[in-house]
Amino acid sequence: MDRPNDSQLPPPPEEQNDQQPIKVVPPTYRTLYLILYNFVSALLWSVILGRVLLITTLFGYSSVHSGVADFTRWTQTLAALEILHAAVGLVRAPIMTTVMQVASRFLLVWLIAYFFPATVSQSPAYTSMLLAWSVTEVVRYSYFAVNLAYGGVPLWLTWVRYNAFFVLYPLGIGSAYVLFTHMMAQRKKVMRSLREKKDV
Repeated sequence: MDRPNDSQLPPPPEEQNDQQPIKVVPPTYRTLYLILYNFVSALLWSVILGRVLLITTLFGYSSVHSGVADFTRWTQTLAALEILHAAVGLVRAPIMTTVMQVASRFLLVWLIAYFFPATVSQSPAYTSMLLAWSVTEVVRYSYFAVNLAYGGVPLWLTWVRYNAFFVLYPLGIGSAYVLFTHMMAQRKKVMRSLREKKDV
């Protein structure tokens, strides 16, 4: 028979009353703080990514430093909180690894890019470094924020999180190396000229 109630399937099982209702546990202050921290960090790095792409497209790589250096420096400075997070046990991250990662970026944004703006702005390595960093951080912070907020992450975001580094890590490290060697060459020129002036 073709009537909707005529079916060869067994009747659906009736709900059992012995099942416990699912409890929705409200997020802790720790979780709310970490969601906010990761969301804000992803947003800030998205701004850097957008500005780098826009400035490079409109004016060329030599204008990137003047357009984003201050914003990048303070955004990266915010990452110092990650050391605190690891130190107090807010996140499960090794403290020494976190210190080394944050310190290496501080070296680049506070010592090299800040004190040698003319050298940095003339190198496309600064632009490529910021592209690598910003894409990495947008993905990383988004991954953490989504995972904390929803208890899981879409498969595509997990794939990007664990595969993008094959391209982004060498690009970031290579760019930082180029900037460091440019800075060292500039330092040698300055020190040589100081010695020459002193000898005269």
